[in-house]
Amino acid sequence: MIAASTIKFLNELSVNNNKPWFDGHRDEYEQAKEDFEAFVTGLINGLAEKDPVYKEQKAKNCVFRIYRDVRFSKDKTPYKDHFGAYISKGGKKFNGAGFYVHLHPGNRSFAGGGLWEPEPEILKAVRQEVDYNFADFKKIIDDKKFKKLFEKIAGEQAKKAPQGYTEDNPAIDYLKMKSYTVMHQLPDTVIAGKDVSKKVADVFTTMWPFIDFLNHAVG
Repeated sequence: MIAASTIKFLNELSVNNNKPWFDGHRDEYEQAKEDFEAFVTGLINGLAEKDPVYKEQKAKNCVFRIYRDVRFSKDKTPYKDHFGAYISKGGKKFNGAGFYVHLHPGNRSFAGGGLWEPEPEILKAVRQEVDYNFADFKKIIDDKKFKKLFEKIAGEQAKKAPQGYTEDNPAIDYLKMKSYTVMHQLPDTVIAGKDVSKKVADVFTTMWPFIDFLNHAVG
């Protein structure tokens, strides 16, 4: 469950995104951060029940910093108005696929994950896995529950077939992808409800075979 005070803090931050306000409400921020980390710890424990390797992950290392990098952005607001956490077998900087949860009041929250803009060699390996085992990949993404939760496999696509592939390849739409991610929207009624942890855990469970497929490719 996510505390009402955490959602309240993020809502207030979105309309008071400046350092003086943040400094004056640092206690509320620390409380909200602690609450979100507790929520993420519950998700990690659920993943660890399926694969003990996740026991090594700590929520504080999975949660992204609230401070924005504004060096190259026209938007100079200093803070993110959301919390996000990436849970994977190797932590935030793991180069394989993982699970992501995004807490963003205003009906902008979601749960999902996958592999976002991987390095060229990793992308090449994933494309090869999709090509070699397209029937297995299709079985995963065509699963009834998977399709119900995830509208599509999201990610920017190359305009032309990657080197080594042709346009008539049955998997070409997926071979052109530069990222392999999925997401399921979480309305405010869900994130404020008592069953939000169960809902996110269910999303993660449904996408587990997808994550496993991608990580098998990465090795």
